[in-house]
Amino acid sequence: MKLHVINTGFFKLDGGAMFGVVPKTLWQRTNPADENNLCSWAMRCLLIEDGNRLILIDNGIGDKQDARFLSHYYLHGHETLQGSLHKAGFTAEDVTDVFLTHLHFDHCGGGVRYRDSDGALELVFPNATYWSNADHWQWATVPNAREKASFLKENLLPMQESGHLQFIDPAAPSPFQQFDIFFADGHTDKMMVPVISYKGKKVAFMADLLPSVGHIPLPYVMGYDTRPLLTLQEKAAFLTQAADEKYVLFLEHDPVNECCTVQHTEKGIRLENSFTLNTI
Repeated sequence: MKLHVINTGFFKLDGGAMFGVVPKTLWQRTNPADENNLCSWAMRCLLIEDGNRLILIDNGIGDKQDARFLSHYYLHGHETLQGSLHKAGFTAEDVTDVFLTHLHFDHCGGGVRYRDSDGALELVFPNATYWSNADHWQWATVPNAREKASFLKENLLPMQESGHLQFIDPAAPSPFQQFDIFFADGHTDKMMVPVISYKGKKVAFMADLLPSVGHIPLPYVMGYDTRPLLTLQEKAAFLTQAADEKYVLFLEHDPVNECCTVQHTEKGIRLENSFTLNTI
């Protein structure tokens, strides 16, 4: 098995929203904001190459949204989904599985595009199965008012209408031999965190359970989370296990750090080391 980092660029979100009740004087130490209180965030995905399977975990925001929509998020950076795949030696047609941690637009928007010939929506990965779970799909397609702006039908419905969508059963073993799945409900209903067995280590793709190293202290919970107190519990349980078992935490949104490990301290779970995935 081989893991490839797939960078899809950066976007900006309000720093206060990203850190919830934590004061700016504290969170800006790790994530400095611009004059509009916006911080840059990565959309870093992961590609698992294993035998005849090529599994892409999340796929970024994509480029099909209109200028008005994208103006709120200030996309920047020179790396793209397609470019990163090509750099790794693959094309979109090679991908066999698209595993979506959850269906917010910055995690799944790159999986659907407008076709050049007639403007119809089509899958970016035509040969892939797209994976979600039934509870989260229901949550996303019949959204609550708080999350409605994050679940875009043009990102979601083509997966189902194409016949390429399959659901993972949380009560059953993972359908992937490459990883187990931790289900979290604090950020959004039934977000999936894959924990990959790789080179004798556990590599956890943290999605929005831990967006960055700046979110390691337990109270540093996003304002976007639908159930922040539940996120506290889920983070505490997961990070305790990560510290005990020396997990490598792969960070989807950290603008600087690809991976980190955490450790127990007198102040609770804290950062141990940060590093790039290719140093494992």
